[in-house]
Amino acid sequence: MYKNAKALCGFLDGSHSAYHAAANTAAALDEAGYTRLSEGDRWVLAPGGKYYTCRGGSALIAFRLPEGDPKGFLIAAAHTDRPSFKLKFRPELPGTYCRVSTERYGGAILSTWLDRPLSVAGRVLVETEQGAEARLVDIDRDLLLIPSVAIHMNRQANDGYKWDLTRDLTPLFGGKDDTGKFGKLLEKAAGGKILSHDLYLYVRQKATVWGGEKQFISAQGLDDLQCLYGCLQGFLHAGTGRSIPVLCAFDSEEVGSCSTQGADSTFLEDVLSRIAEGTVSGKNTLLQNSFLVSADNAHAVHPNHPELADPENAPVMGQGVVLKFNSNLRYCTDGLGAGIFHRICKTAKVPVQSYYNRADIPGGSTLGHISIAHISVPTADIGLPQLAMHSCYETAHLKDSAYLTAAMEAFFGSSLTITENGFSVE
Repeated sequence: MYKNAKALCGFLDGSHSAYHAAANTAAALDEAGYTRLSEGDRWVLAPGGKYYTCRGGSALIAFRLPEGDPKGFLIAAAHTDRPSFKLKFRPELPGTYCRVSTERYGGAILSTWLDRPLSVAGRVLVETEQGAEARLVDIDRDLLLIPSVAIHMNRQANDGYKWDLTRDLTPLFGGKDDTGKFGKLLEKAAGGKILSHDLYLYVRQKATVWGGEKQFISAQGLDDLQCLYGCLQGFLHAGTGRSIPVLCAFDSEEVGSCSTQGADSTFLEDVLSRIAEGTVSGKNTLLQNSFLVSADNAHAVHPNHPELADPENAPVMGQGVVLKFNSNLRYCTDGLGAGIFHRICKTAKVPVQSYYNRADIPGGSTLGHISIAHISVPTADIGLPQLAMHSCYETAHLKDSAYLTAAMEAFFGSSLTITENGFSVE
């Protein structure tokens, strides 16, 4: 069904936090011969060079330069984070049992987190003689669990229940005598005294391929690691055109993208400016022939609730990449953006579906309309159709992963020209 299913599952299972997703993306770029640049250093970029830079440990931007003067930027953006629960700095709650205090991160489907083995992953700052060192931590064991209340004590459990984040969603770590052990366990995993941390819960269930034809994949973080992986593979395998391919992996999308490493930061604008410094054309001219693909998963028509979808624009899993539209520009695909993306997919022989929210069900938004506030270029919001978005364990189709990789390979290898009367793609 999809020859890279094992690799996709490995990427998902190894990316239990935004920090790990960025690190795994960076490792793939390192293996492909990309040079890592520091934002704090002077950049010396060479024609034909391959580069990437990271920000905040959880976001990165990669790019490569053509041999001649470039025409513009071909940008794809996905995000590394997913809804979860963030550990508080002093998380232990002593009592009859030892529990762990967290804050809700993003818009999770809360019920899916109960009665599952959990652990924690993310970044810690470990004290050193000079200051602190950032390290990744992923405690690879069944460590925590959020227990449900028995049906006998909560007769409304199956009739619609309002979750109390303080009482209902607090993870259990151990008994009363285990107070103090959780912090020691974290420091052992970090290899030193922890000054601060950005640690998140994750479910221990691994990605799995299933279905009558082994066509479906279920995993945590499909929104949006499935798109990030597809964009990364297309970026790495694309041929060389006259445009500059740019791959963005942003953090913080699930909470508004307003961090220093989110789409609503200066990260992309800063990188494009530094690339343009070494060109003849300059940044403003390059942006006139540039295009952004905002890649974030889309809602597939639900097998049990088809009435929730727009009747004529309901994507089906396994039927291709989704172009997302919204007249209020929460998705900012317009006619030009849709035309360019359709042309790319035609070249790649990839089917394209359309998604609109049902008129009386407002939807969310994603990276596109936020990014173009900083770099104003034509944009297409796309995604892969999935079920149970923002569950801790989501479902999609392997064929769509292959479609996205093929589309992004064609996209990143293209040369785009945009005029007042249309566009051309070589």
